[in-house]
Order: sequence, then structure tokens, then C-alpha cells
Amino acid sequence: MSDEIKKGLLGIVVDETEVSKVMPEINSLTYRGYAAQDLCAKCKFEEVAYLILNGELPNKNQLKKFENQERKERKLSNTIIQDIKRFPKTAHPMDVARTAVSIMGLEDKETKDNSTEANMRKVMRIFAKMPVALAAFYRARKGKKIISPKKNLSFSENFFYMCFGKVPNKEIVKAFDVSLILYAEHSFNVSTFTARTITSSLSDIHGAITGAIASLKGPLHGGANEEVMHMMKKIKKPENAFKWINKALDNKDVVMGFGHRVYKSGDSRVPTMREYFGKVAKLKKDKKFEKIYDIVEKVMIERKNIHPNVDYPTGPTYHLMGFDTDFFTPIFVISRITGWSAHIIEQYAANKLIRPLAKYKGNQHRKVVQLNQR
Repeated sequence: MSDEIKKGLLGIVVDETEVSKVMPEINSLTYRGYAAQDLCAKCKFEEVAYLILNGELPNKNQLKKFENQERKERKLSNTIIQDIKRFPKTAHPMDVARTAVSIMGLEDKETKDNSTEANMRKVMRIFAKMPVALAAFYRARKGKKIISPKKNLSFSENFFYMCFGKVPNKEIVKAFDVSLILYAEHSFNVSTFTARTITSSLSDIHGAITGAIASLKGPLHGGANEEVMHMMKKIKKPENAFKWINKALDNKDVVMGFGHRVYKSGDSRVPTMREYFGKVAKLKKDKKFEKIYDIVEKVMIERKNIHPNVDYPTGPTYHLMGFDTDFFTPIFVISRITGWSAHIIEQYAANKLIRPLAKYKGNQHRKVVQLNQR
């Protein structure tokens, strides 16, 4: 056995998956073999959610049934609604998301049933209720009345409606849908691996998703889209961008939204999200963040040869849509529940307890000395 340590499990293959892959031959993230950007162009988010969970794109009847199931499960229990109203208004929405899933686990009558059929039913409940819970907190912390979901609205339309009381134009909804598709799944990332590790002990799906949310919260993972927006707010205006980014690089500061362990020549999701960022900026008649984006990106590539990842265009896109910055990563959650769930079900189907080894570098064997002799 080799004693070589691979920090962060870099380059270690720990299992197999059929859910997604970054295919180098087409330089693209793929879901079940389909390029993510092609899915963005030809599908809505519900179709991609079905694909990730079921393995194939749905026909019209399958999609209708899937949408009806999701819409039927949207309503929150009165317990969760009252709890959300009592949550501290200063709480991070990611902590609300994590807690909401835990409460759902307490309420779900099938929590202990880890069969594939029961897990698929639980997935639909979590998938449908999570946007409703987050939107409820979005309203409650502002002292506004919580808006109930509407069954005649799509997944994305309903989220806008519950947060803002209205549905924006189709171009904005499409841009949001695209962001959900691009965030839906990404193989053995930190949060997915967390979910699979929890699942490997034969814990339940609510516990696995709760752990995944906790993992996603970190700024080195899902929280990066929030950090991108904080950076842009510090830069303030395009005229400051060149000086700001060069100073940050001179100081060896970490610049969020750039680089990715999987992609060496640029995140394949970025061109699609960048296109929709531009469309939203044009619709909102606000090009400030686009200009900052382009300047910072140019300097990062020229000086460091580091390309942006999908969080870089997504952060300012969500900002222009009107979402609070600390809600960017929770939006990631409502999408990634699909990917996590597919991996959890896959882990159950061919499970082996995930239990890596560590190289010990502490003290060698020592004798215990009685307290009065120390």
C-alpha cells in the first residue's frame, strides 16, 4: 500500500457514477450523456430534473406527470411555516435550508424507508418544498406576508412569485431556468461526496441532503457566487476594476469565481451563463456589473491564466434579478437537490461504507502517568 497522501483526495477515483461527467472530448459537463449547454438551449429545468433523477429525458406525458407530482407536494406544513417565522431574521438562508430539510425529515412518514421507491417519493417532497421554505424565509425576514405557492406556475415562475409577489418576463425566467440547469449536478463535488458518504452508512435521505447543504455553504464551494457579488460591490464601478484586481493579485488575495479543479481550460458552463447574464443586464438596463466582469476576467486570464467558473456570471445575474446576495447559494440548493438525490439513490443501489484511512503523524505510544505525578 502506498504511503503517498492525496490531500483533498486529489485525483483519487472512489466510485462509479452514471449521473454526470465532464467529457474532455467535447470539453463539456454532461448529464446522463447530454451536454449541459444543449439542455439549456432545448429544455426547461423540470425536464432536466427528470433526466437527472430518472436517467432519460421525459416525453410529454412523463413530464406532465412529473410536474403534477412536484406541484402537488409544494405546500409546507403549518409547523414549518411557524418555525420559519420564528427563525432569527439575521440567520443565513443556507442554515434555514439545512434546518428546513431536517424538519421535513421529522415530519415525513417514510423517513426510515430507504427503498428506491420511497426515496423517489421523498425526493419529490424535498424538491417541491425547498423553494417554498426558502421563499417563505425571504419574505418573513423582511417582515412581509408569506406567499403560498401556485400550482399553475412552473418551478422557476413559482419561486419568483413566492419571493416577490409577481412573475417577471419570460426572458428573466428563462435565464433563471438556465442557471438551475447549470447548477443541477456536477459529479463528485464536495457536497455530493458528503451526501454519498452519509448515505454509505445507510442513513436516510433527509440526513444526507442536510449534510450536503452544510457542505455547499462554504465559500470554496457553493458560497462562491455570494463572494463574487461581495467582490463586485467592493469594486463599486467599472473605473475601479482594473486597479482593484491588479492590487488583489499583487497582494496574492484569493479572487472568488475563478478556477476549478475539474476544468483546466475554462468551465464549460460559463459561456451559456455569461450569455444570459448579458441578456438580464440588457433587460434591466444596467451594464455596470458586466463591465466590471469583463475587466476582472481579462486581467485574471492575462496575469494568471485562470478562467472564470460558473459562479462568476451567476452571482451578478441573481443580483440583477433582485435577489439578496445571501440567497444566491440557497438558489443553488433548490437546483442541486436533483443531483444530490440521484447520487444518494445510486449509492444505496451499490453501497459500500466510505471509510478512508489517514496517515498518523502524532505522538508515538506513551504511558499514562497518574494525576498526582504529572
